[in-house]
This record gives sequence, C-alpha cells and structure tokens, in this order.
Amino acid sequence: MEKFDPFVAEWVAFSQDPKYNLVEKCLKLAQILEYPDLDIESNIQKINEIAKSLKVVLSDVKNPTYLISMLNEHLFDTLEFQGDTDDYYNPKNNFLNEVLQKKSGIPITLSILYVEIARRIGLDLKICGFPSHVVVKHNEEMILDPFSGGQLLSIDDLEDILFRNFGEEIEFSPEFLDELPEDKILVRIIRNLKNSYAQSYAYEKALRCVDMILAVEPESPDEIRDKGIILERLQKFQPALDHLNKYLEIAPEAQDVDFILELIRNTREKSSQ
Repeated sequence: MEKFDPFVAEWVAFSQDPKYNLVEKCLKLAQILEYPDLDIESNIQKINEIAKSLKVVLSDVKNPTYLISMLNEHLFDTLEFQGDTDDYYNPKNNFLNEVLQKKSGIPITLSILYVEIARRIGLDLKICGFPSHVVVKHNEEMILDPFSGGQLLSIDDLEDILFRNFGEEIEFSPEFLDELPEDKILVRIIRNLKNSYAQSYAYEKALRCVDMILAVEPESPDEIRDKGIILERLQKFQPALDHLNKYLEIAPEAQDVDFILELIRNTREKSSQ
C-alpha cells in the first residue's frame, strides 16, 4: 500500500481547485516543496507592481504589436529579467517566487510571468507546450520567446531549438504550438523539478514530485518507471520492483526496456542479500 503523503494531498486539493489561478498554484507548489513560509500574496503583489509600472508608460494605443513591444522593453530592458543560461537546471528556476526575486528563470517560468503581465495590460497570450522549450503565442501568427527577451520566432528558429535539444530525432509539427492547458503546465514544472532533484541526489524530493504527478496522471508510464528508479536509489527494493515491473507491463515496447530489465535483475539481487 502506498504511504500517504500529506504534502501531495495538499497539492492535489489546491491545484484542482478552480478558484485559484495558475500563478497562485505555482506559488503554492513552491511553498509545499521548498518554501514553507512563502507569502503567496506578497509575490502576487510583486507581479501587480510590474504591471502597474508598465501601464504608466503605455500610450492609449492598444494594438497587440505595440503592447508586445512595450512589454518586452519593460520586462527585459528596464527590469532586466532574463533567461538563466548559467545555471539552467537549478531547481530554483522552476519556482516563481525565485524568478521574481533573482529576475531570471527558464522558458516555462518566464512564460508564465510574461503571459500574466500581458493579461494585465489587456493582451491575450497563450503558453505553448513546445518540446523542451516553452514559448508564447499571440493568435496563431506571432510566436514569442520570453527566455530570449521576447524574441519573435520563425519556423526556422523553432526548428533550430528542436535540433539543439533532440538532434534529428524530432521534426517540427504545428501541434507543438498548441496551447498548453494549466494542469499540463504544472505537471511540466514538477517534471523539471523531479529531474533536477534526481540529478542532485535529492531522491526524497524527487519521489515527492513523482507522487504529485502520479496523483493526477496515475497511469503515466514514464512516472511509474521513474518512481521505480528513484525507489531503487533509496534502497526500497520491493516497491521499486513493483513499479519497474508495472512499467514493463504497460510499456512493453519502450526504448529503454533493456535498461529496465537489467535494473530489475540488479535490484532483485540487492533485495535478496
């Protein structure tokens, strides 16, 4: 039987409550995982202040191109927000309170902030779940990259991003620019955190992240596999075997089957010692 985690239960209840918006949910995630004393309201106030200081310099013109230009100038030139290229995989880049504090982040957190401030000046932008690099769109014709100072992206630029991250493995597809629903944005942030924690050997935190995702996507093969791998690292061999075997059951054609079979064999040996 799975051990009850009150933090996961709190997260599920909060994240599925329609009275909270995406920013509140991002800040709640930070509070649950890393910052128990985080004041959610004061961080929302910081975003309000950014939007207010932008409104002061806007003219009465309301066309989207002008508003996007002014948003970029204000956020990236005046306030000096930027993509964190030096320490990209630092878990802190996934927490909105940290991004507001240090004025740098990764594509997904900068996109959330960008869209939120845009909304407050009457600009309707959408977050797109582009593989490995979240971007923002206005209608279907303008694709913007908050990680690169709000740069306008062409299809060639998007293909370059894919090539940098995946080589020849993935071809560009228009569906990569579909709007990412709120629940998928949150899962993507938690998945980033899981990977960051696992890479820095913070396995208990990585396990909590997996459990947060499995609470909303209980049949996700990747998360079932990753939970097995993390449990093995924590030397919880029997539950690790249960999850790794379940993964093979639901994803028998997966590319990493050989690796998982070998991990199962090694885990069995350790558990019998």
